[in-house]
Amino acid sequence: MADGVWEYEGYDPHTERLREALCTLGNGYLATRGAAPETTAGPSHYPGTYVAGLFNRLTTTVSGRDLDHEDLVNLPNWLPLRFRIHPEQGPPGDWFSPDTDPEELMGYRQAIDLGRGVLIREIRFRDAHGRHLRIEQARLVHMQDPHLAALRTTFTAEDWTGTLEVESALDGEITNEGVARYRDLASDHLTDLDTGSDEPDVVWLRCRTRVSDVRVVMAARTRYRYETEAETGAIRGAQGAEGTVLTRLVECRAAHLLTLPLAPDRAVTVEKVVAVHTSRDPAISGPLEAAVQRAHRAPDFTGLLDAHTAAWEVLWGQAQLEVPGETGRILRLHLFHVLQTLSPRHTPELDVGVPARGLHGEAYRGHVFWDELFVLPYLNLHFPELSKALMAYRYRRLPEACRAATAAGYPGAMYPWQSGSDGREETPEVHLNPRSGRWLPDNSRLQHHVGSAVAYNVWRYGEATDDAEFVHTKGAEMLLQVARFWAAFAQWDGDLERYRIRGVVGPDEYHEGYPGAAKPGLDDNAYTNATAAWVLARAIDLTRTLPISRRRELLERLALFPEELDRWEDVSRRLRIPFHQGVISQFDGYGDLAELDWEGYRDRYGNIRRLDRILESEGDTVNRYQASKQADVLMLGYLFSPDELTQLFRQLGYELDEASWRRTVRYYLARTSHGSTLSGVVHASVLARVRHEEAWTFLKEALASDVADLQGGTTEEGIHLGAMAGTLDLVQRGLAGIQTRQGALWLDPAPVPELSEFGFSVRHRGTAVHIRMKPGQLWIGVPAWEQSPARVVLAGGTVDIAPGDDRLLPLPAESAEDGSAENPEESPEETREAS
Repeated sequence: MADGVWEYEGYDPHTERLREALCTLGNGYLATRGAAPETTAGPSHYPGTYVAGLFNRLTTTVSGRDLDHEDLVNLPNWLPLRFRIHPEQGPPGDWFSPDTDPEELMGYRQAIDLGRGVLIREIRFRDAHGRHLRIEQARLVHMQDPHLAALRTTFTAEDWTGTLEVESALDGEITNEGVARYRDLASDHLTDLDTGSDEPDVVWLRCRTRVSDVRVVMAARTRYRYETEAETGAIRGAQGAEGTVLTRLVECRAAHLLTLPLAPDRAVTVEKVVAVHTSRDPAISGPLEAAVQRAHRAPDFTGLLDAHTAAWEVLWGQAQLEVPGETGRILRLHLFHVLQTLSPRHTPELDVGVPARGLHGEAYRGHVFWDELFVLPYLNLHFPELSKALMAYRYRRLPEACRAATAAGYPGAMYPWQSGSDGREETPEVHLNPRSGRWLPDNSRLQHHVGSAVAYNVWRYGEATDDAEFVHTKGAEMLLQVARFWAAFAQWDGDLERYRIRGVVGPDEYHEGYPGAAKPGLDDNAYTNATAAWVLARAIDLTRTLPISRRRELLERLALFPEELDRWEDVSRRLRIPFHQGVISQFDGYGDLAELDWEGYRDRYGNIRRLDRILESEGDTVNRYQASKQADVLMLGYLFSPDELTQLFRQLGYELDEASWRRTVRYYLARTSHGSTLSGVVHASVLARVRHEEAWTFLKEALASDVADLQGGTTEEGIHLGAMAGTLDLVQRGLAGIQTRQGALWLDPAPVPELSEFGFSVRHRGTAVHIRMKPGQLWIGVPAWEQSPARVVLAGGTVDIAPGDDRLLPLPAESAEDGSAENPEESPEETREAS
């Protein structure tokens, strides 16, 4: 793999769906999986095209229950371009497919040019009669014009003369079938399909979604030219000097059929340009006219490529990242997919959130979870306008979050664990365990900590950008309403003299209830309680620092009175954090659960990342064991710097020193199966400060999670956007130790020996700052064109760097590595709760 190119040599049908996901092209509005244009959906392939935020709701009866489910809709397939050889004499050959006869494939290469955002395919094959054909193909989804995509294919006959038949089509016979465990659910989201043509060279297909009633139109313009001639062949549906083109229209398919003479000295290129519009698009009179006109007016492939490449060049310039070796190449791929899903050019104009699996497949049904918690820290320091737009998605759904809280009997905002079009709770009531084949209750909707993630992002965005206009208006409303919910949801326990949050599920997700309990939910999840206390404290800070006029207006509109704010203060200081054996308990009673025979399960099953499914298939439950899917308590070390975490616990009346935190890290490292791609990100970040060798192991795992599909068959259903963005954040926030506080960039570097030299650029409060790490040194500079200096805090010292200046600063001495002392198994004493 050359630098800047992600490539695959050879054809492997068993990994083709994974490659399709990782070779997806998009522009924030539209994305298309990297499926071969001559293939259809099946075991080895899944063409998928998605428009951001385009959902449809269907109802399926499962086990006698009617279940509503809302899905990101797989739209008509614009890719189809199939071909077959017609010899001068004899019958035509079969339509080409890489799956027909692998022995006929003489060469196969697929690659993404990351710098230009172009997918390249090179094929050489021999048909059953010994004739060789070479195919060179380039594909793009336009980064400048979000409604355009294009495919250019050049055919070269190496040793034969005859004709090539090429069909360029739009296929509307599409359903959502990209995830095997959803196949018992209704998947036919499109209806009212219709096709037509607009001479001389455009065909179109239109449809609408069944319930959300969004009209979708695709228009395709197909042209050809011979490489030895300057002119483009006209498509008129009649015999010409060079070839024949016919238009074929049926209800679900619109196509052009080209019959092109070929000889060894004459290659032919077919260009397909596609326009996509929906009835939700602004500034159009209707999607059909808009799509047809855009297809007619679009430049040829070369013109489209020039503008597309220029747009990508700007994005790469704004997201400078210099990391050597294989690590750098994977990070560049991750950044490529982040920028395709959440495009700084187009996403801010849309009403969309952060889809957990990108626009790369149908896993999680395209829903928005808490993944912006892992995405926005990166975007805040590179594309803050994009961060603000993504938080606006949450703001527009604040009324629905408030209605959900009211329905549950509480004031404030209770954001859903899974969100889609309108902000209602989209978490399914049941989910399928593919190992056992059983449908099981899904209690993950009890992950109310998603509201804390929304509030956290508001506060961190404000620190990074100083955008008072947003933080004091929309941001303040979200933060205060989440705080209001937590203050009401917390219950006073007179025996413990503490507030408690009961009946929730933490980030771990394995544990949804106590063994044998009649109701789901856990008490005093440490992560939930600690972040709720942090949110309440920040809400109080905000009400005290708001301009007087804005404060009065906001409190009156939200009907917030002094006595309610007094309760916030009290709850923020007296929420309970449970402990056992000298470590923070994941939740109340965690230390009483049975220990799992980890080695025994590894010996029996090998990969035990999805331990919950394994145990359920055995008739057991992970609720009985001290076993976590992913970081839960340790998420606190990911969100907060060591001094922030110490202060948070001190606010609650607990002393969390370095030794007890290290014990906690050790304890959960031994009890986590890492059944989520986010787990490697969090553990690498936390361990960077205490155990370098293991930090590097987890960093490598986080980097490989999608490219090597470590979770086993999940990446083919859509990339893990939070994990990809999280690896980028690991460089700037984990290894460089960047925090944005008190108007300055705070740096507390923790480079691992295997990655001690790297560089990147950020924007802090509107000022570009370049940072380069070297062993023992940190170089930081501000470009001469900037107007404001950057304030940097390193090892307690403050440096102001003026535009045009730079500094080379020595790094503070590293703290000692975590040794073998203080093993929690040898520390039975209980840490007492402060009264």
